Amino acid sequence: MNRTILPLIVLGLLFAANPSFAQKAPPNVILVLTDDQGIGDLSCHGNPWLKTPELDAFYQESVRLTDFHVSPFCTPTRAALMTGQYPIHNGAWATYKGRDALQPSSTTMAEVFQAQGYRTGIFGKWHLGDNYPLRPTDQGFDVAVHHHAGGVGELSDHWGNDYFDDTYYVNNESQPFEGYCTDVWFEQTMKFIEENRDRPFFAYLATNAPHSPLIVAEEYAAPYQSLEGNQIVSANLYGMIANIDENFGRLNRFLAEQGLADNTIFIFMTDNGTNFGYTRDGKLGYNMGFRGVKGDKLEGGHRVPFFIRWPNGKISGGKDIGTLAAHVDVLPTLASLCGFELTDSVAWDGIDLSPALQKGKDLPERNIYVHHRQDWRQPEATNRTCIIRGKWRLINGKKLFDISQDPKQTQNVAAQYPEVVEQLLAGNSDFYELASEQPAFAELPVFIAGNETQPELKLTIQHAIGEDGGIWKPEQVAAGMKNRNNTHALEIERAGEYEISFRRWPKECPGPILGIPAVVPPGEFAYKAIAPQVARMQIANQILEKEIGSEDESVIFRVKLQPGKTLLVTDFVENGEAYGVYYTYVRRVDEDR
Repeated sequence: MNRTILPLIVLGLLFAANPSFAQKAPPNVILVLTDDQGIGDLSCHGNPWLKTPELDAFYQESVRLTDFHVSPFCTPTRAALMTGQYPIHNGAWATYKGRDALQPSSTTMAEVFQAQGYRTGIFGKWHLGDNYPLRPTDQGFDVAVHHHAGGVGELSDHWGNDYFDDTYYVNNESQPFEGYCTDVWFEQTMKFIEENRDRPFFAYLATNAPHSPLIVAEEYAAPYQSLEGNQIVSANLYGMIANIDENFGRLNRFLAEQGLADNTIFIFMTDNGTNFGYTRDGKLGYNMGFRGVKGDKLEGGHRVPFFIRWPNGKISGGKDIGTLAAHVDVLPTLASLCGFELTDSVAWDGIDLSPALQKGKDLPERNIYVHHRQDWRQPEATNRTCIIRGKWRLINGKKLFDISQDPKQTQNVAAQYPEVVEQLLAGNSDFYELASEQPAFAELPVFIAGNETQPELKLTIQHAIGEDGGIWKPEQVAAGMKNRNNTHALEIERAGEYEISFRRWPKECPGPILGIPAVVPPGEFAYKAIAPQVARMQIANQILEKEIGSEDESVIFRVKLQPGKTLLVTDFVENGEAYGVYYTYVRRVDEDR
């Protein structure tokens, strides 16, 4: 049976509906997730320079979780949201090196809603896999309008994208759009809502903004230019957030005009701490009194805004709730609010927050875990971690902070409270042991070759496994930047002959391996030739080499492969030095051709 269909049948059997669910109109759900916008990047959170009037108005109407935590980078947060499991459980704990994708066996938020009859759509950023079976449409989304990889214009995205008039993917087919990226995501979301207003829908609106590169129309950044370098880091960052704010207001008014606002669970949150809204030395920007930015285990790296409104569900009125909460709680909470139960066959890490949201009830005290590592290697048990419980923050298993008294985390009180340290470490030890027993801890996520759903895979050096830092920008490819990240985890679905093609440039921007594209898209970066003499491929106990001709746009290998999991290693070899291939395409050769 098709891998895409089977999970939906299983989910339909496993997810039991609440009896009262059928008697009421199920609520719609809209989850807005912005990228690299920290807890201080909102005027309703006290930012003295940034103006976000639309989000401020929503803040006044919402219930706010004021102690809400995510992962310090984007892929881990998105994976936790979609699965209700910590990244160390679901395997997606990094933003590259083969650990920026879900496991094919994951049960996602979209699949949960889809199994309950919801129409599901994603608009913007996915960053959990660009190939089958890990694309949004493979993981429960009926409609997917999105870019590839971690940001618009990255090397795995459509070459030449620059935030304006880009080419995005509509249910996996490239399609040109007019306008600014954030405008497109909101417009497409409203189109989806209008087309599905008479049935329950789940819309996941995940903007790439204000992730770098910081690009926005001048009119949005202009009010902040005089502050740049003196009080703030970037006027363009504030301009991007101002544009998000404007679009959020449009969406909010659209829901009211459509008569959908009262019975729509509407959420605004962000994926990690700010990247350009605050400097680590505290000299520029605003961070709501916290230290730490994107990537940090300090509070500002993972504590983010979370606003939720649902008038029909008695979630409104501008109230703060201080209960400790995290990204893994969103899926079980939405399931509860929408009136269906989650299957016991999945080890959910999150809890249902609805008693706190709807009735203000206290929830049991528990630990929240931040384990992160930007590598294919597994996160460590205590190094690079933050363990959270109530007012306590234990960093790297050694430094203890009382966040209620010391929001900037400057006073290590581990020596004064050894029993707290011991308790947090004991809980973490049990948690880590359980995580290390899960298949995703050791098993790499795989893209599947040979499935008719996606006849050709596109693999890039951005996602390749290896020992070096990342290459993720097209300008790095254009400049001939090299690294040793060269390995891709695959599963061969059907036996047969496969064609594996190595390229310097993506197919949408063709050019010789040893030269530059014939048509160079507009851009400010320079193009430089590389000079590998040989292409080398390893897969399934086979090692093959071919010489590279002066005009070759690709080097093509044909190999016989059997079903099963394997590692594909792709190298260009230049004067004896091997480095990763920038673009690799894999397809099964049709015997009837």
